[in-house]
Amino acid sequence: MRGTMPFSYFPRGSAGKLLEAERLKRRTRQDIAMIREFGFCSGIENYSRHFDRRQPGEPPYTLLDYFKACDKDFLTIIDESHVTVPQIGGMYTGDRSRKNTLVEHGFRLPSAVDNRPLKFDEFEKRVGQTIYTSATPGQYELSRSGKPVEQVIRPTGLVDPEIIVRPIVGGVPRTVLKGAQGPSSVPGNYQGQVKDFIAEAELVTKRGGRSMVTVLTKKMAEDLAAYLAEKHIKARYVHSDVKTIERIEILRDFRKGVFDVLVGVNLLREGLDLPEVELVGILDADKEGFLRSDTSLIQTIGRAARNVRGRVLLYADAVTGSMERAIGETNRRREIQIAYNKKHKITPKTIEKRIHDIVGDIERTRKRAVSELTKIDSTAFGGDTAKLVREKRRQMHEAADRLDFETAALIRDEIRVLEGKAKT
Repeated sequence: MRGTMPFSYFPRGSAGKLLEAERLKRRTRQDIAMIREFGFCSGIENYSRHFDRRQPGEPPYTLLDYFKACDKDFLTIIDESHVTVPQIGGMYTGDRSRKNTLVEHGFRLPSAVDNRPLKFDEFEKRVGQTIYTSATPGQYELSRSGKPVEQVIRPTGLVDPEIIVRPIVGGVPRTVLKGAQGPSSVPGNYQGQVKDFIAEAELVTKRGGRSMVTVLTKKMAEDLAAYLAEKHIKARYVHSDVKTIERIEILRDFRKGVFDVLVGVNLLREGLDLPEVELVGILDADKEGFLRSDTSLIQTIGRAARNVRGRVLLYADAVTGSMERAIGETNRRREIQIAYNKKHKITPKTIEKRIHDIVGDIERTRKRAVSELTKIDSTAFGGDTAKLVREKRRQMHEAADRLDFETAALIRDEIRVLEGKAKT
């Protein structure tokens, strides 16, 4: 092993870093022992430069290299490119920052930095013809594509939602909203953005629809959800601190009608397909920045475009440049869609979409697998449950020793089923 893989070097100038040097030595030797014994260790990808025989700084091999070797004219499709392209550019920098910290404190060899994403220029060299898909393409895509191909007409006949602009605080004169390209409707007893949204959301709930509202911070999302609950409105919030599985469950319950109002920050933009949503509220829409840029506003407005009753409420005391562009672009698309529907006598229809219970599907698949394994093993052991359980425990410990924890967990569940049957 030592003759083929240069694991035995340590950072130079480690004087004064005795703890880091000792930590690195122990970690590396332990990993080598694991690789010798099992052919694997935790974090084995950090040694990829040695396995690949790459020089320091050389880019890693990726699936793109395989595609290019097979067919130089392969096609790359980048979905939601306005988000994906900047992420491609940012992955290397973020990964390098984290790896530098691990190397500096002796958790990884310096060669670990070469287990990394591609740099943006390296990515560009590996892709040829590319299709960028986005409702709000960025400057990079536009500069490389020429005139974009638009798909404004929807098969369902649905049109982009009506946009209504209202003040943030109560008592603001209508002249503040002069110049808004969307209709502005302010009731005589207007009490501000939160109470106005509540009143509109209650009307939607009575019709059996759902409402979404976006705010600027996680704390505001949590506070607004709590305030809505105090007002006897069933509401939940989602933001980046909410774990993925919980987020999926929240969106599923939202569609099922377990609650009526979803509060969010930035997660209510791309990729959410919620046809039950009739109303989208954007609080503090005039606070220029990333969350209230024209791109973000257009994407958020699009969440109401899956329902024939879709409407968007923009709450602002002044019309910003981002608001003007977002309202103008939405109205442009809306006019094209309405004209097309009128010409072809199309009646818009709300999207019908099955509610997927991803978490439930995973659990049901697992239970089915355990049940089938139990039947097969019971037959093989002639119904001797005690003997089968002993054998399964041996297999479980063996799998755990191999660090195959998924198999070990599956066998553990099988043992529980067998023991449960033995008691009955």
